[in-house]
Amino acid sequence: MTTEEKNILVDYVARVEGESLIDVKVENGEIKELKLNIWEPPRFFEGFLVGCKYSDVPEIVSKICGICPVAHMITSERAIENAMNFTPSQQTRRLRDLLAWSQNISSHVLHVYFLAVPDFLGYDSAITMLPKCGEAVKRALKMKTVANELTTIVGGRAIAPPASVVGGLTRIPSEEALKRSKEKLEGIKQDAVETVKLVAQLELPDFERYTEFVAIRGEREYAINEGYLYSSKGLRVPEHEYRKYISEAQAPHSNAKWSKVAGRDSFQAGALARLNLNRDQLSDDSKAAIEENGLKFPTNNTFALNAAQAVEIIQSIDACINIINEILPLKEEKPNVAVVPGEAYALSEAPRGLLAHGYRINKRGYVEKADIVTPTAQNSLNMEKDLKALVEKYIDLPTDKLTFLCEQLIRAYDPCFSCSVHALKVKITKL
Repeated sequence: MTTEEKNILVDYVARVEGESLIDVKVENGEIKELKLNIWEPPRFFEGFLVGCKYSDVPEIVSKICGICPVAHMITSERAIENAMNFTPSQQTRRLRDLLAWSQNISSHVLHVYFLAVPDFLGYDSAITMLPKCGEAVKRALKMKTVANELTTIVGGRAIAPPASVVGGLTRIPSEEALKRSKEKLEGIKQDAVETVKLVAQLELPDFERYTEFVAIRGEREYAINEGYLYSSKGLRVPEHEYRKYISEAQAPHSNAKWSKVAGRDSFQAGALARLNLNRDQLSDDSKAAIEENGLKFPTNNTFALNAAQAVEIIQSIDACINIINEILPLKEEKPNVAVVPGEAYALSEAPRGLLAHGYRINKRGYVEKADIVTPTAQNSLNMEKDLKALVEKYIDLPTDKLTFLCEQLIRAYDPCFSCSVHALKVKITKL
């Protein structure tokens, strides 16, 4: 092999959820082939949801991802409620927001400390960080514990919380428990500030690629659960029109689909998109952390995703504290939904980015059609385009260093490859 030829093959990208490979072939200083192959098999959630009772859907879809079960539950509940023309109470909506923000803390802490930061500090894993960075790891575990406890208080369990259902919650959380959780959230606020300081000190690769950023945006506050579809190129549409503006096609070399803004190209979803588009709606302390640490948003450097997640940990803590202050005292409510046939979508921001659920419900309350598009399915084409631009920029690096950069870029997206593969068209024939 000459110095002008490189073959990069990462047949198992470590420190991400799920399995994929990166395959790059360079000849005479040019990229001849580049593939991000997501070879996780389809799990057919959309297929076996057809024929299910609407009330069973949230619990089933919560099993799609062990890290983002709350996002799937809440988004499915809202999509079904939209389809059946049901509006939940304001208390239910805020308790769902509280669940979503608590999940955001837990997921971001996991990614920043255990999946991304080891790359920049020269460690294979968070475990090997312990001798010299033990305090940082303890800080991460402390924040994650508080977040999981809040999810349990509101939802009944940290993973796939059973209290959240279509129409509301099966039980109202204890006010005393929420007050104790608020105190613990205030107790980890400085840990979140230190997290931003840590990430801001990391030296990012010099890389920028202009792309369209897509997220949801709220009318008055930094949105995680309700809002309109918004982009850096002027997209501003209600969530029920999602499929008019986001298209999918099968990737030729992957089990995942490629998402595009209709009539345009790939886009990036996730914490960086949210900060780039919604920075003006951040909490005061989140804005202060950005300024005090010299962070720059908006930015087109995908590696800044890690810093965006760190800032969002502060944002998530502030949002949880504010919601608890707002909703107390709570009132007793019971879910009470009348079945009305219909079809609709709902959008939310899972930790990794835009999550879409769409359902058609018949007059008996059973699912006739399901469409679920996860953040990694939204991002898969953009990840591949980022890889191509990165390799082109650093094509003269030694193969081992270029390989590491490619892995580092993929990890910045915090992808969930096992969630990204879905079947858009499902045909079931029963004899």
